[in-house]
Amino acid sequence: MLINNSEGVFRPGNFTAILGPSGSGKTTLLNFLSGRLLSTNLEISGRLLFNQQSVKDISKYNRVMGYVQQDDILLATFSPYECFEFSAKIRLSESPDVITDRVNNLIRDLGLEKCKNTWIGNNMIRGVSGGEKKRASIGVELLINPSMIFLDEPTTGLDSSTAL
Repeated sequence: MLINNSEGVFRPGNFTAILGPSGSGKTTLLNFLSGRLLSTNLEISGRLLFNQQSVKDISKYNRVMGYVQQDDILLATFSPYECFEFSAKIRLSESPDVITDRVNNLIRDLGLEKCKNTWIGNNMIRGVSGGEKKRASIGVELLINPSMIFLDEPTTGLDSSTAL
């Protein structure tokens, strides 16, 4: 049993953290709340409300939710700018000028100006720092201007200064 007899509320405009030891079900809960739960061997019961409305199919809310996985999944040979631009072109129905403005504003807001044209990198390709990579991953989700964003272990792999 991962979670039993629990309830919680995410209030608008607030940061909410889910804390617990490894294996306690934090990621499973986030996956469930965001409609990304892929497991078929879990028994799920209870009710889920969104803006005080009962939710029967969470996937209908995907357009208002962002989700950043624990492991960054950005293309190593894309720069943060290219990641944002590519995601925006796929996910937004805006004009090219609006997309460019949105991408540039997000690059500025996330403090990625100095590395906006540097490859993301991976274990074989030198790229941006861990903090820059994490902010780029978050930025990809912020592009859709979500009402709510789920961050699965956003500080994993970062030093304490960068995590802050």
